[in-house]
Amino acid sequence: MKDLAEKIIQQDRRALSRAITLVESSREDHRAQALELSRYLQKAGRQALRIGLSGTPGVGKSTFIESFGTFLTSQNLRVAVLAVDPSSVRSGGSILGDKTRMDRLSRDPLAFIRPSPSRSHLGGVARRTREAVAVCEAAGFDVVLIETVGVGQSETIVSEISDVFALLLAPAGGDELQGVKRGIMEMADLILVNKADGDLKPAAMRTCADFSGALRLLRKRPQDPDGYPMVLTVSAIAEMGLDVTWEAMQALLEWRRSEGHFDRQRALQARFWFDEDVKQGVLASLSRADVVALMQRIGREVENGDILPEVAAVEVLGKLKPLG
Repeated sequence: MKDLAEKIIQQDRRALSRAITLVESSREDHRAQALELSRYLQKAGRQALRIGLSGTPGVGKSTFIESFGTFLTSQNLRVAVLAVDPSSVRSGGSILGDKTRMDRLSRDPLAFIRPSPSRSHLGGVARRTREAVAVCEAAGFDVVLIETVGVGQSETIVSEISDVFALLLAPAGGDELQGVKRGIMEMADLILVNKADGDLKPAAMRTCADFSGALRLLRKRPQDPDGYPMVLTVSAIAEMGLDVTWEAMQALLEWRRSEGHFDRQRALQARFWFDEDVKQGVLASLSRADVVALMQRIGREVENGDILPEVAAVEVLGKLKPLG
């Protein structure tokens, strides 16, 4: 693991891919190795700008990331893209086609694209995406773009990974009421109305105005300067608005760093993932043989109507304590 860490720090792309595969694995021996690797990589002390990107399917996330990523590499910035792909609830498989969509960016020597399966993990990102981000930071990338699954209002966990969270919308995607819905809308730092070109440009401008008005109805967050959250129009196809978007992100980050919000946000994110890992560890204990046998026995009683589901759940939880 020490040799692997050194290769990653030296920007070896093959070592980087191997490390991400390792941290995403659920095997116990791989988890132990991944934790050891993380300790070595932490000593590098490198940080990247983490940008989370979400939006409904078809809004143009992959196209935007390719255009925006190419814009960043033209500024001589090294860009890593972590794209989370939805996993099938039937087979568990994922297409992992984002790299195919980002053909131009995938050939850029300053870019690295890694699609990963969500494995049905809720919140729009994979469970180990944060660890993959840390590996990319140690590899010396300046910007890490995190593309979520894209399923709707519940995709808020990406905000616990990113420094800037951008939400992509399609023109005519809703009115002011849609704009004040809680959930993903109130987590966004930037709202980008994509496809603002051609015949859709007037609709995109109206959507931008609608959501700008709606954001004024939301409670102001302490980590936002005046004018944020901000709504902008962009066109990934025509590559318009990318420079304005980048300037808005840099201005927001500069203010947050000067006011102490940047470090505070990273500290709170670390605490969130500590709590999350403890919860996941508790859930993993349900796969123990004795717990499985207990749940199967009581589950049959629930199926037969001998006991109510909620009463059965209380009974199982009560018996878990002596099992530990």
